[in-house]
Amino acid sequence: MHNIRPEKQQAVAALKEAMSKAKSVVLADNKGLTVAQVTKLRRELRAAGVELKVAKNTLIRIAAQELGIEGLDQYLHGTTTLAFSYEDEASGAKKIREFFAKDRDPKFVMKAGILEGKVLDANGVKELADLPSREVLLAQVLGGIQAPLQGVAGAINGLLASFAYALDARIRQLEGAEA
Repeated sequence: MHNIRPEKQQAVAALKEAMSKAKSVVLADNKGLTVAQVTKLRRELRAAGVELKVAKNTLIRIAAQELGIEGLDQYLHGTTTLAFSYEDEASGAKKIREFFAKDRDPKFVMKAGILEGKVLDANGVKELADLPSREVLLAQVLGGIQAPLQGVAGAINGLLASFAYALDARIRQLEGAEA
């Protein structure tokens, strides 16, 4: 355990809890963001099940080390804002990108991310933001399952029809033999 004051220990404990509960975490540099922008971003993120926190790099470093997350140190410089996605892995990265999509010079630069205890670089976070939503993925999977099932249903119908024709022919044959 690191030798830090009790109030800092509480902050580290809160960070560790958020990091372990979140499906993903995005770390960003929010240089030059106005209070109004932060408030609006926080509100939009909250609606998507994402919590925004600003934390000291030292405390983030300690929390990550205590959780066994390696490779984060190189991204812990400047101001660090964390976006914890609780509902799905990509929602935080997606919402942040959407929020700043109109800005030519975004004041919120994604530095890194954490996904399943592994550190992602900025490109990894962008790839995460590019993933289709959970609903789209489910629709794609169901569509993929549905097509073969329709094929199976068609094959079964074909077999049943063939069997029915064969049975009908055999019945007629037997009736003809009796006559």
